[in-house]
Amino acid sequence: MKKKILILAGGYSKERDISLKTAKAVYTQIKKNYKCNILDPSNNFVDRIRKFNPDVVFNALHGRYGEDGFIQLILENEKIKYTHSGVRASSICINKIISKEIFVKNNILTPKYLILNENSKNNLIKIFKKVQKKLKFPVVIKPINEGSSVGVFICNKHNFIKNLKKLSNEREILIEKYIPGREIQVAILGNKKLGTIELLPKRKFYDYKAKYDKKSDTKHILPVQLPNRKLNEIENIALKAHQITGCRGVTRSDFRYYKNKFYLLEVNTQPGMTELSLVPEIAKYKGINFYSLIKWMINDASINR
Repeated sequence: MKKKILILAGGYSKERDISLKTAKAVYTQIKKNYKCNILDPSNNFVDRIRKFNPDVVFNALHGRYGEDGFIQLILENEKIKYTHSGVRASSICINKIISKEIFVKNNILTPKYLILNENSKNNLIKIFKKVQKKLKFPVVIKPINEGSSVGVFICNKHNFIKNLKKLSNEREILIEKYIPGREIQVAILGNKKLGTIELLPKRKFYDYKAKYDKKSDTKHILPVQLPNRKLNEIENIALKAHQITGCRGVTRSDFRYYKNKFYLLEVNTQPGMTELSLVPEIAKYKGINFYSLIKWMINDASINR
């Protein structure tokens, strides 16, 4: 009998469209060899999961409720095997503040930062002065728990307050020292270093449009032009970050390389699986086709992650 695979996709986050694209790509790859279906979480979705009774849930959800531990806790309670990271690692990595604290504690270089919460939002001039003193402009501002570069702004002192107001609905905001330099990303598969890719976006940085719009014309560089010792260094940092945050399955770590130093920005526990996504591209370069990558993830699925 064919294994039954339920692909969870869509959801309620701002990354809904990307999640659906990931699900479609995964479904297309596995439909011949597995009995599979796509489920968009909504009312009574637990009953619908039970009705399908999958052997494995392939979690293609992105952002809030999909990669923050919420859906993982439900699947753990239902004792259904699922892909990617578990409850704890998902909740750690989606929270940019908690994950950065863990990076710092474990001697992983990450950009200096400040946290803006509800209590400190009222005095924007005071915030401006604090940022200028502690971080210096330019800075990056972002919600603490969104992915795909949603709500990310690079700010100078002239547009800082204006951009900050665009995130006024967020309870907490991360203000981070902007690090120029090269954008390099590393994929981890299980507990092994899968590979590294460099991005040359024509836009200011690798934002939402650069990630998912073919017209953005972001250049992907494989192999990355770095000495072997530096490639080993960045991949070892990514593996360390994967392990200390308790991740499972596939992750992608995002770095900036500046003045011979690697700055870890974040660890993504649910990297995209679209035709433009980086992990499948890295895997292909390493001789692992898209179907084999998905199959590995299905076979890796478990509970107690």
